[in-house]
Amino acid sequence: MILLQLFIAFFIPGIVGYGGGPPSIPLIQNEVVSRYGWMTNQDFGELVALSNALPGPIATKLAGQIGYEVAGIPGAAVALFATVAPTVFLMIVLLNILLKFKDSPKVKLLTKLIKPTIAILLAVLAYDFFVTSWEGAGSIQTIILIVGSYVLLEVVKVHPALVILGSLLYGAIILS
Repeated sequence: MILLQLFIAFFIPGIVGYGGGPPSIPLIQNEVVSRYGWMTNQDFGELVALSNALPGPIATKLAGQIGYEVAGIPGAAVALFATVAPTVFLMIVLLNILLKFKDSPKVKLLTKLIKPTIAILLAVLAYDFFVTSWEGAGSIQTIILIVGSYVLLEVVKVHPALVILGSLLYGAIILS
């Protein structure tokens, strides 16, 4: 039963997560945290931060790790398959249709209308992570991490993976 739940939890975001990995993150969070309760918001946030620091697509990294934590190697395999199956299926079946209509005004309008929805989903996810951090680590630590990350990313132009790694180290050393 748990393998079926893992399949559903990662297949749904794979189907409706239009635009790749980042738009799928809030959908995966909903399934993993809210629906099935396999992780807390804080655990999920830490996993997302760690996954962002590693190379490769975020959705597959999340699926592999969460699947493994929930049901071992079979769980990781099922979650990974459920994550990539919709994309593979759609690529095979719909490639000719997409190529035929790629210049259609309706297709361009659909893409333009989807972008704000994705932005809202990501903003809600960021807000949830902010609230979790504020409640868990405290206001001073959260502000230090936000300001420090902003300065490193925008002023000093440090690679995001290094900022994430630094934030993880800061949390491990200062907040533990």
